[in-house]
Amino acid sequence: MDPGALLLTACGGFLLAVLWMDLIFDVQVLRHRERVELPDSVLASIASYYHRATTTSRPMSYLIALVMVVLLGTLGFQAMRGNDASWSIIASAVLSGFAVLLALLRTVTHAVRLGNRVGGPAEQTRLARAIFRDHAVCLGCMIAFLVVRIVAA
Repeated sequence: MDPGALLLTACGGFLLAVLWMDLIFDVQVLRHRERVELPDSVLASIASYYHRATTTSRPMSYLIALVMVVLLGTLGFQAMRGNDASWSIIASAVLSGFAVLLALLRTVTHAVRLGNRVGGPAEQTRLARAIFRDHAVCLGCMIAFLVVRIVAA
């Protein structure tokens, strides 16, 4: 396996692990699907995690963004080298690019707002459920990304 392919797989695995950690807290929303608002204990648990993950863990929280940049940069480098099958580069770029954009443009903003307990219970419930949905989509994208990378190898 060439170093670029190995780096892509490592970045994908790292991001998958981060998503798994996030989902450990996010899944709390599933037990309360029928409720309009999540119980405060659930909101407090999820908000506390996202406050640590997005605010108080700096500079470590920047590592996730760095891995995203490395992944996308490595994909660009692999595409320029031309050694990978076109289908694998395109599929990898779409899957990882969508997940990264979703995370950077929406999920992180929602997580920061929830972590700071912005808004009332209804708004915090909306944020928690949106974060869960985003992370579920990103998890699917990153699993598919890793499958593509393994098949392409």
